[in-house]
Amino acid sequence: MNRVPSGVKGLDELVEGGFPEGRSILVTGGCGTGKTILCTQYIFNGAEKYNEPGIYVTLDERPELIRQDMLRFGWDLAKLEDKNLLQIIDGSLAKIGMPSEEEFSMPAAGFDLDRLLLEIMRTAKRIGAKRLVIDSIPALGFNFNSENEVRNAILKLSYMLMRIGVTTLMTTESSLENMSNYGKYGIEEYVTDGVVVLHYMGIGTRSNRTLHIRKMRATKHSEDLHPIEITDKGVVVHRVEKEYEEI
Repeated sequence: MNRVPSGVKGLDELVEGGFPEGRSILVTGGCGTGKTILCTQYIFNGAEKYNEPGIYVTLDERPELIRQDMLRFGWDLAKLEDKNLLQIIDGSLAKIGMPSEEEFSMPAAGFDLDRLLLEIMRTAKRIGAKRLVIDSIPALGFNFNSENEVRNAILKLSYMLMRIGVTTLMTTESSLENMSNYGKYGIEEYVTDGVVVLHYMGIGTRSNRTLHIRKMRATKHSEDLHPIEITDKGVVVHRVEKEYEEI
């Protein structure tokens, strides 16, 4: 099976060299655990280091803020957009019926999953996209009236992305109160091929942030809880064995 390197230092060695090509991976965790940073790192380094164009679908944060925030890591997203190595699709304002100033966005008339999928397919064909980020599933759920509709939308999204052939990271939320579910709607972890869980631990540990690979199909992956850091170059994953050696 072909592997897609994540571009996240220390992560690929935990998953046999990278994510399974063409699969969908769930990145889950509470607020402030680093989900958006990790996913942007995946998209940016994919284009910058591996010449693999990517699509970033933002359903939560406005694109101009993402571009500004990621400059602190040295990631110039606008430069990649100018080179057709990255395309940001804005769905953040459509859910509240407001127009976007972005060239590629959902119409202000309202969010439509089929229209979003069509835009992803058009963009993927235009720039030859190999990577995709959907940020986030809870923001997607904002557009539906029931959890059953959300579940159906997630199933359809996962199936269509597999047909397109991109390797996708999707973000969702989990909480410490309900550790039996790794997503807000209780289905995300079942329809995706991998689950990467980000934790923000309490005071008293050497590293407050950790990463755990809950599952990764067709992959012999680490099952340990690994310390991570958010540095000025993005997320860095440390081997838990090395942390214990330094104690």
